[in-house]
Amino acid sequence: MNYFSFYKDGKALYCLFFLGIMLSFSSLYANISFRQNSNPQLQIKGVVTNGSDPLPGVTISVKNKPVIAVSDYSGQYTITAATDDELIVSYIGFKTAVIAVAGRTVVDIRLEYDTTALQEVKVNAGYYSVKESERTGSIARITSKDIENQPVSNILASMQGRMAGVSITQTTGVPGGGFDIKIRGQNSLRTDGNSPLYIIDGVPFSSESIGASQTGTSFPGLTSPLNSINPDSVESIEILKDADATSIYGSRGANGVVLITTKKGKAGRTRYSINASSGTGRVTKFLNLMDTTEYLKMRRQAFANDNITTYGPLDYDVNGTWDQNRSTDWQKELLGGTAQLTDINTSISGGSVNTQFSINGSYNSQSTVFPGDFTYSKAGAHVSLNHQSEDSKFRLSFSVGYNIQRNNQPSYDFTYDARSLPPNAPSLFTADGRLNWENGTWDNPLRNLNTEFKSHTNDLTANTVFSYDIAKELSAKINIGYTSLQNDESRIVPSTIQNPAYNITSASSSIFLNDIQRFSWIAEPQLNWKKSTQYGAFDMLLGATFQNRESSRMVQSGTGFTSNNLIYNLLSAKTVRVLGNDETQYKYQAFFGRLNYNLHQRYILNLTARRDGSSRFGPGNQFAFFGAVGAAWLFYKEQFIKDNSWLNFGKIRASYGTTGSDQIGDYQFLDTYTANSVLYSGITGLAPSRLYNAGFGWETNRKLEVAMELGFLQDRIFFTTAWYRNRSSNQLVGIPLPSTTGFTSIQANLGAVVENSGLEFTLRTVNFTQGSFSWTTSLNLTSPRTKLVDFPNLQSSSYRNQYRIGSPLNIQLLYNFKGVNPQTGLYEYQDINNDGIISFPEDKQIVRDLSPKYYGGIQNQLIYKRISLDFLFQFTKQLNKSYPMGPAGLMSNQQQRIKNSWSQPGDQAIYQIYTTGYDKAAVTADALYNESTAFVTDASFIRLKNICLSYDVPLNLRDTQLKIVLQGQNLLTFTKYRDGDPEFISYGFLPPLKIITAGIQLNF
Repeated sequence: MNYFSFYKDGKALYCLFFLGIMLSFSSLYANISFRQNSNPQLQIKGVVTNGSDPLPGVTISVKNKPVIAVSDYSGQYTITAATDDELIVSYIGFKTAVIAVAGRTVVDIRLEYDTTALQEVKVNAGYYSVKESERTGSIARITSKDIENQPVSNILASMQGRMAGVSITQTTGVPGGGFDIKIRGQNSLRTDGNSPLYIIDGVPFSSESIGASQTGTSFPGLTSPLNSINPDSVESIEILKDADATSIYGSRGANGVVLITTKKGKAGRTRYSINASSGTGRVTKFLNLMDTTEYLKMRRQAFANDNITTYGPLDYDVNGTWDQNRSTDWQKELLGGTAQLTDINTSISGGSVNTQFSINGSYNSQSTVFPGDFTYSKAGAHVSLNHQSEDSKFRLSFSVGYNIQRNNQPSYDFTYDARSLPPNAPSLFTADGRLNWENGTWDNPLRNLNTEFKSHTNDLTANTVFSYDIAKELSAKINIGYTSLQNDESRIVPSTIQNPAYNITSASSSIFLNDIQRFSWIAEPQLNWKKSTQYGAFDMLLGATFQNRESSRMVQSGTGFTSNNLIYNLLSAKTVRVLGNDETQYKYQAFFGRLNYNLHQRYILNLTARRDGSSRFGPGNQFAFFGAVGAAWLFYKEQFIKDNSWLNFGKIRASYGTTGSDQIGDYQFLDTYTANSVLYSGITGLAPSRLYNAGFGWETNRKLEVAMELGFLQDRIFFTTAWYRNRSSNQLVGIPLPSTTGFTSIQANLGAVVENSGLEFTLRTVNFTQGSFSWTTSLNLTSPRTKLVDFPNLQSSSYRNQYRIGSPLNIQLLYNFKGVNPQTGLYEYQDINNDGIISFPEDKQIVRDLSPKYYGGIQNQLIYKRISLDFLFQFTKQLNKSYPMGPAGLMSNQQQRIKNSWSQPGDQAIYQIYTTGYDKAAVTADALYNESTAFVTDASFIRLKNICLSYDVPLNLRDTQLKIVLQGQNLLTFTKYRDGDPEFISYGFLPPLKIITAGIQLNF
């Protein structure tokens, strides 16, 4: 039995389930044995508080003994200890307390706040961890507490608006769609060369999108590979941004690194958790379109403007064929549905001091706002096990996650029809419930409900880490990981999308299939040496990476079926074509190292280096060296400021280094041939598809950063500011070739240089904390700047009408709009070269930057007794294009503002003359309008991105907590933009939805 049949049969899930049962019993046995062997003299009970409210999750241990307990959600704990023992009580954000038992059986504990403890939190930096106060690199972080407050199914959505320097945009409101993420801007000229490196528990996770253009036509982009990860199983997400943090990942860290750490078990009694929520999703905003009266007035005026006195036989909306008193809001009809969301998560965790486990299961489903019964669902299981020997020298960490996704959607997005159909178009159904074709006068949009898109995705991620302390100062570790993914997609175009009156049979039906398989393994042995001397503390890391990934893809189509019931059976197709079939192998190896020197805990130097080898480059170019240096000065520990009462933390840090990129695909440097599906004399031939380029090499990204971190009033105010500059050179692009060569381009390194620079600010304040009430605020702000520094021979290249040296990459070259001519009623544009005509590209030279000027988010958390309110406002300052509606006057609806159009000579109008399409000058002027400065508008916005209101229900059950949660996503948007969603603007595609859910969180 192969791997895929193993997954399809569901046996993997059964194995995970039984493994979980075994771990639960082993944990129970460990706890029982532990209690029997500890020979307690006293059973101590008590409550842990902050002086007014109970504190859950506080760790209570017996000093110098392997005895541990955790307070429940009412702050109560129970532990066994001897009469003369001492209890060590620790909790993040509070000072650690040492309490003498002194023969007591009831010991109530009050902890004191210690905001400086936040500086001691360990941050995941990939191959090592570092204290927050001592890190020299730029690392942004969110935890499970931030994630669980959001009703999201993709972890990328949980990061929106919460991290400086991280821009994330959801590309569609269709369930299972994708996300666009950029960390500190766009480094590559290629749109597919800017993805970060994803690491899940030490295992690289492919950032390549899933799917093919022939199947996923309901999405403006391909499916996100991170859809399969359950957000509720994630403990923390760290984003590595600067050279000091990313250089140790070498070529894979050029665009930043996303480290995802899943939840692990904790010592203590076995805990059970059930989180369940249900909710709805709706479109956030509709366009303000014309009603029937306004629309018909526009249409009749258009005919009059074109000097047409008689309506044509195809002008159904105005010639009386369609009811001119009928009015339908097609946006509400086709996009106004309510998506139903369901999310269920269960977990079991616990263990002894030496062995801990965690088992998590999840299920998520979401329907769509489109008409019809369509659902996206996913289910998964995650298991982790941690163990250490009695002497704590040997440690084992194991985690495995298996996820299944099933997506069934119409392969047609109804957004275009909803915005363009005339308001007096016929009803969707006849009186007897069948699709209404209105005697062949229109194509019923619901015909596209039969063009189904289906995808089945199974993926597995497994990781095992063995570590052993060889000596007091020397330890060895090996990280072994494995991933596999299988994705099957299909899209059908049955004959039933056509009017039955045409008698089109299943002989014209077709299906498109896309099958993708990926396997990868990685092994990373490491040595770590730590030494503290009177001259400072040294921390050295040496390691190697060996990775192999194999991928295969087959895209097929079938046309002509005897029955539509057989459309999913490719053998039943009359004509079968293979549109694409390839197998690729990617091999990667590297050696890396880190040396950290800490002098008196004030002066820190961090050196990282990596030598990479990639199979994506030819002989002589397969290896490259990347490195970085980072430094930090903790000046608040200096004598001249040490006794300052208001400044309790201060650090200046800086870094410089290089990373690279090999995100170009496999075999791009080779001569390659592609099998041709067209037969010649009954023989399938080969056609050359790529030219050899021996000089094909690595992209290089040089990163520089300077930052300052300040903490005031015991960190009640904590401020960070950073300036960065990244320069990416040796760009991997396709250089166009003359068509006479037989090739459109050759993959090569271009001497272009792209620079990303900017300022980042973060501010965390404890506004109020006294008694039962607390209020904290977190703010992040990023002011980015991307520009093309150099591009050899730009004006003679095919990119001359796309880029400008000194300008950002995301620019639009536009015609300069002058307004509406009061006499002709036509749009007018500046004739830059004064040749008497508006021509391309000579007159299309005005630059508009569509990159954000700044973006960020502000989060507030308010807690009063058992009530908690957490909300996040996301904001962006930007320009963007308006939504194109086509020339006003055609048989297509328009926005209401188009009513202010020119109608007679002398009018001072905003919009030009209506036309039915016969006025060629008006049609041309409208086409230029969509490429002019008038079409670019302010798309800045402030959005209530997320809100969470929760209430801890008081229960009289020991160790049990019930929380009621109300959550919202994309609830309110404040913007001047008039054409729908200002964040995501894509012609004819559904924007992200407004979501409201309610649920419970039960822990016992």
